[in-house]
Amino acid sequence: MTTINDPAVVAEVTDLYLKYEKALSNNNLEVMDSLFWDAPEVVRFGITENLYGGDEVRNFRQNRPNPKIEREISNLKVVTFGKDAATVTLEFRRIINGVERFGRQSQTWYKFTEGWKVVSAHVSLLPV
Repeated sequence: MTTINDPAVVAEVTDLYLKYEKALSNNNLEVMDSLFWDAPEVVRFGITENLYGGDEVRNFRQNRPNPKIEREISNLKVVTFGKDAATVTLEFRRIINGVERFGRQSQTWYKFTEGWKVVSAHVSLLPV
């Protein structure tokens, strides 16, 4: 039987997600890249882009017009399945071009031999 939300695994993934969030807000490409699976199968659906594979994800981050993402997160939820699979979901608030915007994000994480990696991600904004 799969253990759901083992406290140690939840803490581990939560810490990694918070490391990712800090890297996102500081545009630390090295850390963000290290936490994403570098494989053709990785997917990241963003606010304006659909990215398939590690190369597309890296290229997008390197060329992002506004590289520092300052936002407030809320409703951060980490759900783990056994010791090697997890989902992270959250809501966020950002000011974009002087307008308050609300959005949501979800990530699927998997623990490979080399550690936890995001294998799928989705970010979207709610309508104004």
